[in-house]
Amino acid sequence: MTSPDDDTNDKLSVAIRCQDNTSVGVTFCDRFSFDADSVHYAVELRAPGLTARVDEVVAWIWDSDLAAFLEELAADYRGWDGERSWQTNDRDLVVSAVVRSGGHVGLTWTLRPWPKAAGGWGASVTTWLEAGEQMASLAADVRHFLAGERGQQM
Repeated sequence: MTSPDDDTNDKLSVAIRCQDNTSVGVTFCDRFSFDADSVHYAVELRAPGLTARVDEVVAWIWDSDLAAFLEELAADYRGWDGERSWQTNDRDLVVSAVVRSGGHVGLTWTLRPWPKAAGGWGASVTTWLEAGEQMASLAADVRHFLAGERGQQM
């Protein structure tokens, strides 16, 4: 499930919870922008025994957009073969998608800040969502978040 969260300090965020295990999730938060060419935001992963955060993931206007990737997955709700993936230009956020029987999409969210630095780290969680409406809702929520707009409260 996804939900646009409204913090008490009025900041935009999007929380994705795995429908199989709600203690597994991903949060997009702390969005800011220096200029018209990019949007910066934090991504947090959580699972039992794991909390990981990258404070400055960057979305550039010329890159293929995470929201568009999620919209394509939602449009293909009947499924696809193999794995599909998307990554930021800096490769610090990677999203891989697979479909399982029953119309569910597994999204594996991988954080790898400073992927070329010695001693870097990586963490991943997988969230399972319904292929149709939940994926479409996630895509819309992410699009609103990246654009700095408030989405519909669920």
